[in-house]
Parts: sequence; structure tokens; C-alpha cells
Amino acid sequence: MRPLRVHRGRMAPLDRDNVDTDQIIPKQFLKRVERSGFGPFLFHDWRRDEKDFVLDRPQHRGASVLVAGANFGCGSSREHAPWALEDAGYRVVVAPSFADIFRSNCGKIGVLAVSLPEGRVRQLMEIASEAPETELTVDLERGLITAPGFEAGFAVDPFTRECLLNGWDEVALTLRHQDQISAYEARWGAATPG
Repeated sequence: MRPLRVHRGRMAPLDRDNVDTDQIIPKQFLKRVERSGFGPFLFHDWRRDEKDFVLDRPQHRGASVLVAGANFGCGSSREHAPWALEDAGYRVVVAPSFADIFRSNCGKIGVLAVSLPEGRVRQLMEIASEAPETELTVDLERGLITAPGFEAGFAVDPFTRECLLNGWDEVALTLRHQDQISAYEARWGAATPG
């Protein structure tokens, strides 16, 4: 997992509340066994059914910060939803609130889920809509989001913050204890008859 300390990127506004994981990545695309390749199917049904879906607009292509409504990532606990966001190029999602499992799954793969008050999220959506070329800076080390005319502090669970800052996924966390694991295995192997 790539460390995330400071991220700069353009925003895409998804002005919808209660976006569930079934909309983020529909069930028919969950057959893949690898963690990559989900990005093209992100919000598949909305992209298919809406002629002018906001994320398909030219001014929002290449955005790496998704600004969304409340209760983002609700529904089923599928890990594929954050995988699809990451694979589509989103490194940060900003919303008033997130489903707990979705937020946790984001942190495990290096996507930062930031909660801000609804009024502040609304300001970011307006900036993204009116001036889509605007870059947002998300500074995880300082807990600060800035853009021209905008500044907001945020907090992240300390464990998730440390993992994101250092680029530690669950495997990397385990490998930090490789010496102790090897020593245990050596002791266990010596004590166990072959």
C-alpha cells in the first residue's frame, strides 16, 4: 500500500446521500479474484442509466478526490467498493458520514475517508462544480484540508492514520513482527517431533 501523507488533486462532486456499495460496484462485477480491474465498473448502473452522470463529465475526469453525501458506503460490507474507487483513481473520499465497515475497508487499502460537517462538504461540492480545475490539498499529517478560500480540520482514527501515513496494510503490519514470528516458529519446530 502506498503511504498517504499529503494528497493534492481535483474533486468530483457526487451530490447524493446514502450511496450504497451495491451502487459503487454492482454485484455482477464481483467475480474477479484479484483486487484490480474494478475501476471501469465504478457506479456502472448510474453511468449506464444517466446520460450526463457527473463523474463522466469531462471537467471531472482525472479527479482523485470524491466529495459525496452523507452515509457514503452503506449497504453490504463488500471490500470491492473501496477497491473500485482506488482503481478508478480516487485516493480520498470526503463526506459528512460513512458506513463504518466501508470506512475501515478504505483505510486497509490506502484510501482516506474524511468526515466533515455537511456545510463544509457542501462548500467543497460547490467549488468542484463551479471551478472543477481547483485542486484540494488533503494533509493527513496535519489533519487539514485546504483549497483556495477553504480550510477545514479533520480527525482520523489514530491506528488508521498511522497505517495510511506509513503505507501499512494488514500484511505489512504482520511483517513488522517477522523476527518474533521466525523465532516462535523455530522454537515450535524444535519442540515438535517431526
